[in-house]
Amino acid sequence: MAAESAAVEFRIDRRSGVATYLQIVQQTKQALRLGVLEPGDRLPTAREVVEATAINPNTVLKAYRELEREGLVEARRGLGTFVRRTLGTLGTLGGAAEATAADAPLRTELADWARRARAAGLEKDDVGALFTAVLDSTYKGDEER
Repeated sequence: MAAESAAVEFRIDRRSGVATYLQIVQQTKQALRLGVLEPGDRLPTAREVVEATAINPNTVLKAYRELEREGLVEARRGLGTFVRRTLGTLGTLGGAAEATAADAPLRTELADWARRARAAGLEKDDVGALFTAVLDSTYKGDEER
């Protein structure tokens, strides 16, 4: 899939309080973690992202520059922006069929938890916020390391 855009669509939440370019960076990293994006894949062009999200092209370019600075993507003049590498061993977290022996039990537990949360009446955004709060609490202090 080296020459065509990878199947990644950015979703911008203008009410989240997170800068738009950071949302693109975060969503790209998530796609890398999940195996949606792999080395050699081309990110959507700035024009494609602008058409899909109605954001400023400079915002897209800022996000892509940040990803490039982190060594995750590389810009090829006249060709586009391509994935250079995934995020560590997390590329194995793709679909359930690709689950490793190590992450399969965790995936199952998380899926069960998500179903219970939905049955309890929590909306997807509520579940995401709850999960993020728990992650932030669990990994508190790791950012300083």
